[in-house]
Amino acid sequence: MAVVLGGMSAEREISQMTGESVARVLSERGYNASVIRMGRDLPARLLAARIDVVFNALHGRYGEDGCVQGLLEVMGIAYTGSGVLASAIGMNKIASKRVWQTFGLPTPEWRGVAAGETIGASFVLPAKLPLVVKPAAEGSSVGVSIVRERSKLPSTITKARAFGGEVLLERYVEGREVTVGILGTRALCAMEVVPEGEFHSFEVKYTPGKERFVLPAPLSKKAYDRVLELALEAHRATGAESYSRVDLRVDAHEAPFLIEINTLPGLTHLSYLPKMAAHVGITYSDLVETILDGASLKMKEAQSP
Repeated sequence: MAVVLGGMSAEREISQMTGESVARVLSERGYNASVIRMGRDLPARLLAARIDVVFNALHGRYGEDGCVQGLLEVMGIAYTGSGVLASAIGMNKIASKRVWQTFGLPTPEWRGVAAGETIGASFVLPAKLPLVVKPAAEGSSVGVSIVRERSKLPSTITKARAFGGEVLLERYVEGREVTVGILGTRALCAMEVVPEGEFHSFEVKYTPGKERFVLPAPLSKKAYDRVLELALEAHRATGAESYSRVDLRVDAHEAPFLIEINTLPGLTHLSYLPKMAAHVGITYSDLVETILDGASLKMKEAQSP
C-alpha cells in the first residue's frame, strides 16, 4: 500500500500535510504504507514497489481531477476517493454547476470565461455585482477574488487565469459560508466558516489560530436539515464516492446555494472534514481507516459480447 502525496498543483503543500498525517495514522494502525511523491515517474515507482492499494492524498490538478484516478484504473490499483468522472466534474467548478443545474439543484447565477475571451464593454455579467471570480479548476480558495466594480473585472480575471485558463464568475451570495462533510452515504454535519474579510482565503485556512468556525452551523432546524440534504444531493449528482466536502452559501432568508464540491478534501489537523467527523464522534484515526476501507477500482472490466 502507498500514500501518494505532493503533486504539481498550487495545493501541493496541503497535500504534503494531508499525506504525512494519513501515513502516520496508518503506521500507528499497523499498516505497512509507503509514502510516494507524485511525479512523472509515478507509474514506475508504483510498479517497482508492487503497490496494490493507493491512499490518494493529492489535491488539485492531476491528483484530484481524474488524471491519477485514470492512471490507477489502467494499472489495476485500487484507490481511495471518487472515480475518474466524478473527480473531473468535482474539480471543474463550471462542470459541477452544469451537472447540478441539470438535477435542479440551487447554485448562484454564473458564467464561464474562456482562456482567450476578451472582457470588453459588451461582456455580459451573469448577475449584478458583486461577483466572485475564481479559477475554474483550483481549490483551497486559490486565486479567488470578490469584485464590486466592473472596472476591476478584467484585471481580476487575468489574476485568476494565472492558475489555469478558464475562469468562473458567479453571483456573490451575502450570508453565511457553510460546509458539509460527507462520509459514505451520510452527511456528518454542517459547519459555518467565519472568514476574516469577505471570504476564507488560502492563508487563513492553513494558518493555525486564524480560522474561526461554528459547529454545528447556527441555522434553524429546517434550514440545517435542508443544507445536509442538499449537500448529499450534490455529492450523488456529481457521482462522488466514499467521502467529500460540499461548500454552500446560505443567504439572509436561509436559502442555501451550492458553491462547490471537494472530492478529496484535506485531512490535515487544520482541515474541516476531520473537525466535522470529530463532532459526530469519529476520531481522526477512524476517519482515515474508514476512507481506506472504501478503496477500490471504480471502472468495471468490459464484458465481451
